[in-house]
Amino acid sequence: MTEKAKTSTKDEPVLGPTGRPYQGFPTPPKLDRHGPARIIALCNQKGGVGKTTTSINLAASLAEYGRKVLAIDFDPQGALSAGLGVQTHDVPTIYDLLLDTKRDPREAIVRTATEGLDLIPANIDLSAAEVHLVNEVARESILSHVLRRVAADYDVILVDCQPSLGLLTVNALTAAHGVLIPLECEFFALRGVALLIETIEKVKDRLNPALDLDGLLATMYDPRTLHSREVLERIVETFGEKVFETVIGRTVKFPDASVAGQPITEYAPEHPAAQAYLRLARELVARGAVA
Repeated sequence: MTEKAKTSTKDEPVLGPTGRPYQGFPTPPKLDRHGPARIIALCNQKGGVGKTTTSINLAASLAEYGRKVLAIDFDPQGALSAGLGVQTHDVPTIYDLLLDTKRDPREAIVRTATEGLDLIPANIDLSAAEVHLVNEVARESILSHVLRRVAADYDVILVDCQPSLGLLTVNALTAAHGVLIPLECEFFALRGVALLIETIEKVKDRLNPALDLDGLLATMYDPRTLHSREVLERIVETFGEKVFETVIGRTVKFPDASVAGQPITEYAPEHPAAQAYLRLARELVARGAVA
């Protein structure tokens, strides 16, 4: 089955890459007012699954549909900040806000070149955060305290987590209303999902009863390979309707856009990958995960 779904007769439903009937998601209407934000953590302890790419392009796509979006770079590598063309040296970062919760988070918010999309950047200093926070009271809730102070200004807050299940990721899950799991269409990417789901359930049980799994997003999908198709089929078999209908294909345009410091929706707006992220934004709105 390819990205261009096929059907043999007019009466049969058109199937998408997930093997389910292909739905169209309408363009969401403009909002009359903004806020309070729904916080979504993008998590996967495996690196290289398209988590930061999804954070950048989903944020830009939601902004294109008139949503006010705040992206939080919560990875010491600072890839989200770099991918949005934001310098992170000698500027306030999320690390400064975690260490000084009395500081106004607005001091660290940077306007990006994308209208409606703001960023709180990160740099390598964030790697020391777990050491500093480990002895703090309610250490799992520090990010939640920071984000509550700016939630009224935005419709969506996306937190790009580091590839780990440590204290920073637990902070993100404790602050979030929902979790989006980018999952590469590759066998080894499947192996760690059970542990991630278990961590999400523990946080929901012990720290954040309001936490929901918004869904799993298949990334780096190549319909030409049997392996990629089989992995996507396995993901759908295991997680059912929790798997987004939108699937992100593999393309060299993503690193090109990252080097340019732009979302792919601006770097190559007509490219199928850009259209896929716009579709994901519409699907999130249709599912009720975003206003």
